[in-house]
Amino acid sequence: MAPEDSRHDARSDEDEGERLDRELIELLNELRVVMPGVQVLFGFLLTVPFQQRFALIDGFQRIVYFATLLLTTASAAFLMGPSAFHRITFREGQKPYLVKLGTRQTIAGMALLALAMNGVLLLLTDILFHALTVAVVVTAMASLFGWLWFGLALRRRASGKTSW
Repeated sequence: MAPEDSRHDARSDEDEGERLDRELIELLNELRVVMPGVQVLFGFLLTVPFQQRFALIDGFQRIVYFATLLLTTASAAFLMGPSAFHRITFREGQKPYLVKLGTRQTIAGMALLALAMNGVLLLLTDILFHALTVAVVVTAMASLFGWLWFGLALRRRASGKTSW
């Protein structure tokens, strides 16, 4: 069996239903880890306009703030999507689709969250430092997110290695 095919097979000690149950539990546990971060970031962003210094930000900073707010909101929507889908389709035989859809939505939500976190970093460093520092810090952190959240997994996946 090719490595790509074996990724979708049940373990030797589980049937298809057990595999789907396990994958759904893994997906939901991953979402439980990510969601508090989204909620904290969203809460922070909602309070920012009510701070006295918000009126002092320039046009670029205002655009970065709004884009970051939208990215955070979209991230929350994608990350909450699998739970909403599960509730609406509960006991209707949609688990295989839910696992695939939930995986895609989680990856999209995490990508949006990485962009949002870098947006906050851009906003704050632009307020605190000069352009060179902003560029270095945001580039370094965007690279870190890209590598840790996506690059490592994609590199491992491309290698075809399936061993534990």
